[in-house]
Amino acid sequence: MRLCVKIPPDLDPNISIVVPLRNEEANVLELTRQIFAAFLGETQPLELVLVDDASTDETWQRILQAQRTEPRIRALRHASGGGQSAALWTGFRASKGSIICTLDGDLQNDPADLPRLMKELSSCDLACGVRLTRRDSGLRKISSAVARTARRIALGVDFRDSGCNLRVFRREVLETIPPFDGFHRFMPILADGAGLNVREVPVNHRPRTAGKTKYGVWNRLGRGVRDLVMVALYRKRQLRHIPTEEHKTLVSTKQSVVSSP
Repeated sequence: MRLCVKIPPDLDPNISIVVPLRNEEANVLELTRQIFAAFLGETQPLELVLVDDASTDETWQRILQAQRTEPRIRALRHASGGGQSAALWTGFRASKGSIICTLDGDLQNDPADLPRLMKELSSCDLACGVRLTRRDSGLRKISSAVARTARRIALGVDFRDSGCNLRVFRREVLETIPPFDGFHRFMPILADGAGLNVREVPVNHRPRTAGKTKYGVWNRLGRGVRDLVMVALYRKRQLRHIPTEEHKTLVSTKQSVVSSP
């Protein structure tokens, strides 16, 4: 997949915020404004990685417009559409921070929740948002409830809202995630299966005010069943993190003296 990248110079961030975008022209500028407002008091350097998944509207132009006024924005664009997982993985690979934050580009996730999730990393590896009050259609709520039940039965683990992309995690978490189409819906499950500490935190959820949703029940049903089978098989063979102690031999710095006969 060819990729167009515009990167500002001399950016060495500790925090990377990765946002996948597909036909979100009406949301880009407000999204970037809200993200930087949420981190206004943050002293660590940060970058905002916006990944346009080959949008057919003016999303890319809005990203470049935002970048002209904010040098901490990195603009990446897929030459052809790969989906949300592909856009996220592109952003992860390009990101530089030791802490990575993610959220959707439709403004339903509230960027103001990200600093609060970051604080959870003092005692966990991955902090995941839980949308207690979903501002979605009834059909999507039912779809999510069915998917949760299916995951619990097939995988033997239960997360309340593994479909919420409002997350903050240490970069090392990526070592536990195999990149595949749909991985973003299983990140908490895969990280947990590797023995990492995953915590769920209630977050705000807002109604969509612009643009159109890319997901429906029927375009996810077949893929969801296939992904469940694949992840269930992977979890059975997944290696878990094992605390390891290394013993180092102390080497004397004194030089031996050899007497001549």
